[in-house]
Amino acid sequence: MGENARHRQSEIEALRHGLALGLSLIDTAEMYGEGGAEEVIASVIANCRSEVFLVSKVYPHNASRQKAIAACERSLKRLNTDYLDLYLLHWRGSVPLSETLSAFETLQQAGKIKSYGVSNFALSDMVEMSRLKGGNAIATNQVLYNLKRRGIEWDLLPWCRQRGIPLMAYSPIEQGRLLNNRVLKAIAHERGMTAAQVALAWLLHQENVIVIPKSSRIDHIEQNYAALELHLSTEELEALDTAFPPPTQPTPLEML
Repeated sequence: MGENARHRQSEIEALRHGLALGLSLIDTAEMYGEGGAEEVIASVIANCRSEVFLVSKVYPHNASRQKAIAACERSLKRLNTDYLDLYLLHWRGSVPLSETLSAFETLQQAGKIKSYGVSNFALSDMVEMSRLKGGNAIATNQVLYNLKRRGIEWDLLPWCRQRGIPLMAYSPIEQGRLLNNRVLKAIAHERGMTAAQVALAWLLHQENVIVIPKSSRIDHIEQNYAALELHLSTEELEALDTAFPPPTQPTPLEML
């Protein structure tokens, strides 16, 4: 969001509608619209900040100790708030992880962020970071996860589950590319739902997973909300496993 001024009002209305339904987590990043998405969100949360769980992310090239603190301050200014509920390193870059953790701890101690985590981190990255000072406080890892991208089920997801670290699943419908799958469409037709809702319901079924579908339209917000009440049967889950097999060996972490 925040990339085209013509869409700004509809984006604001969609986010407000989601909050009214009780969908209280909003995920953004300094990268999205180069801060434009954060400015859109500021208009939405102005009178209801305490009701929103607000997540933003820092660019890897801004992840050094001083730059991360400055980047967070800029995000807070654009969002017109004095704190983030969760602040993430968007993906791993060349800055030492110890520096980023030091910045996150400083921001947390100052009350600028309540918790911190990472995004697009493979298991090896998570293990390395967990051994550093402050690394045991990683609150989440936001990764690409959907029916088509199940590689994390081999190692990363079990490791996080064992440690009580929830995963945030981005691109839950593969930017729409999942929706023409024959099995997904058949289940959706049988249930009187959309293929997107079935794909979301499958992710919501996974233990320790938070799902963050993007939507800038009110009708899509309502469809996403309705997916919360769609509970797939054992037979439907088995059919989806056949159509989208789980991993049988380690695979590199995928990103979009």
